[in-house]
Amino acid sequence: MAGLVSLDRAGLTAGTQVLLDRVSVGVLDGDRVGVVGRNGGGKTSLLRVLAGELEVESGRVIRTGDVSVGRLGQADDFRPAATVRSVVLGDLAEHEWAGDARVRDVVTGLLGDLDASGVGGLEAPVAPLSGGERRRVALASMLVADPDLLLLDEPTNHLDVEGVAWLAGYLSTRRPRAGSALLVVTHDRWFLDATCTRTWEVADGQVHTYEGGYAAYVLARAERERVAQVTAERRANLLRKELAWLRRGPPARTSKPKFRIDAASALIQDEPPPRDEVELVRFATTRLGKDVLDLLDATVTVGDRTILDRVTWRLGPGDRFGIVGVNGAGKSTLLRVLQRRVPLQAGKLKVGATVRTAYLSQELRELDEVAGRSVIDAITDVRSFTTLGGKEVSASQLATRLGFSGGRQQSRVGDLSGGERRRLQFLRLLMDEPNVLMLDEPTNDLDIDTLAAMEDLLDGWAGTLLVVSHDRYLLERVTDRQVALLGDGTLRDLPGGVEEYLRLRHAQQQQPSGDGRPASGGAAAQQAERSGPSAAEARVARKALARVEKALTRLHEREERLQHRMAEAATDPERLTELTRELDAVREEIAGLEAEWLETAEVVEG
Repeated sequence: MAGLVSLDRAGLTAGTQVLLDRVSVGVLDGDRVGVVGRNGGGKTSLLRVLAGELEVESGRVIRTGDVSVGRLGQADDFRPAATVRSVVLGDLAEHEWAGDARVRDVVTGLLGDLDASGVGGLEAPVAPLSGGERRRVALASMLVADPDLLLLDEPTNHLDVEGVAWLAGYLSTRRPRAGSALLVVTHDRWFLDATCTRTWEVADGQVHTYEGGYAAYVLARAERERVAQVTAERRANLLRKELAWLRRGPPARTSKPKFRIDAASALIQDEPPPRDEVELVRFATTRLGKDVLDLLDATVTVGDRTILDRVTWRLGPGDRFGIVGVNGAGKSTLLRVLQRRVPLQAGKLKVGATVRTAYLSQELRELDEVAGRSVIDAITDVRSFTTLGGKEVSASQLATRLGFSGGRQQSRVGDLSGGERRRLQFLRLLMDEPNVLMLDEPTNDLDIDTLAAMEDLLDGWAGTLLVVSHDRYLLERVTDRQVALLGDGTLRDLPGGVEEYLRLRHAQQQQPSGDGRPASGGAAAQQAERSGPSAAEARVARKALARVEKALTRLHEREERLQHRMAEAATDPERLTELTRELDAVREEIAGLEAEWLETAEVVEG
């Protein structure tokens, strides 16, 4: 394959930090490369060098022929008077872009919601658009331009789950063409796996290359450390824990990683499950009792929008829920309702007597009051020690686990980067020892290694967890169930995870509205006329549903008993292996029944 752009012994520094140290790496025709690494490690600088926006201090950059390069930065710089049409389509006439299937696909996929949201569609001015809408406009402009080498810096920022799924599908199926390549910097690990065929890790001035997406990168990185004969302590790090989770396969995923994950067995054969769910629920129950948070027949409106319409939702001790939905559906509002910060128009919110809630908001203003303190002082102001995973952990130890090394713990809070402030915000919440933790888009500004560390901390945290996020990997990793706000006042349980949510949204958008066109959202979808099952079919389906639910209840009880037995047999390898096989069989049966439940439920609901 022909090379498009390459670096030959390239060197680059920023102050005293070496970003590139005699790096030689190239982008080939057809490459789809994910770029990962710690914040501040040089990922964006690498993209700017490849784009020709930043000169290297040594070595050279080689470009083949007349290769066109386009870079989408993290900040969107639009002219104040620009419209969506002028930014995305430039001088293209209506018949030109509408007659081009590729351009039409981009406009529909990324900008279709602008018509539905009432902001004016293509004629809307860009200036007043939300962050997510502006991001879609910038992405659409770059995809319509279709440069040979497409460089995307955190393209999923501000996108909802649907937007991320559409972009991954487009870049992996519609975008590839002869003479083209893609480089994308992102912390979205699901997006990396869905889009990329190679991974570059930027670390300590070097660029390490791996075949495959994120899952393959985790395996190869762990194998590289094993070959280098790292210590037993190092081999038991987060990578092995994450590999163990990847091999088991999250239940909401419909496909396994593209490489043979069995090759990781030697690395993770003694790795325990990421979470001891039985023990965590037991401990959470002792801290919380049986009653945690109950929304009963609740109705919530904001302005003229109905967020919840007679919704009942019961949260128990140790429950771990992920919350998904379109931007503006009310996910953050739902968290504020559960904190009694947004009133109910009808219904009731019952809060258990022992509940201690902590809320990680999308804002960082709560750190302003400690801006003049050191990092470690800002943490110990809350508490000096806490209990995590059944062990006492000091503030300094916890800070180290989230990337604040000894020297960095003395840094002034006001001098921290956005990602560091986010980490500190999370640490202060954990040190306060809440038993109900609510996280609103916790992945903002965090790199992949920090996300893995955050997930590791949450594995040992005993309590009720609610996570609002567009990061599918995070939701599958730290939560056990997902629910969706569909924009029609309902809160829908998702036994099939995020994939089920995307199917529901697709079906919702395809239902005809009153004027014969596809409906744009939940309210219109609810009003659509559609043919349902006959009365006899509905009766049969309801009986089948009851049968499946009883079977699922028995299997979940059996699953819990097996987990208890595994905990008791922790020192008996043979017995543990036997119980593990039995548990795997039970979970496979559960997965089959859940699929049957979904199909039957669709008939019952008409």
